[in-house]
Amino acid sequence: MTVEAKAQTRYLRVTAQKARRVVNLVRGQNATEAVASLKFQPQAVATDVRKLIESAIANARVKADAAGERFDERELVIREIYVDEGPSMKRIRPRAQGRANRIIKRTSHITVVVATPVKEGAK
Repeated sequence: MTVEAKAQTRYLRVTAQKARRVVNLVRGQNATEAVASLKFQPQAVATDVRKLIESAIANARVKADAAGERFDERELVIREIYVDEGPSMKRIRPRAQGRANRIIKRTSHITVVVATPVKEGAK
C-alpha cells in the first residue's frame, strides 16, 4: 500500500520564477534528502520550500497512523512539486514631476505531494 500526502503554501511573498529555481532542484528526490539539501541553499525561498516538504512528511505520517500502516519517512519521494502564480499586489511609487510608477508585488502558491514509490511486483 502506498502512502501519499500533500501540502500547500499559498500567497507566499516571492515570485514564482524565483521559487521555481529552488523547486526544480528537489523534484523527484527522496524527501529527507531534499530537506537536507535545502538547508544549504542560499536562496531565501529555500527555507519556505523546506518547511513545506517537512509538513508533507508530517501529513504522510498522520495518514499512515490513521490507516494503521507501517511508516518510514526515508522511503518517501517527492512525486510532485510545482509553483503557481498567486495574485499580485499593485502599489504606486511617486516619481518626479507628479508622475507615478506601478510596483507589482508578486505572490506564489507552492504545492508538494510526497508518496512511497510503487514496488514493481506489487499491485
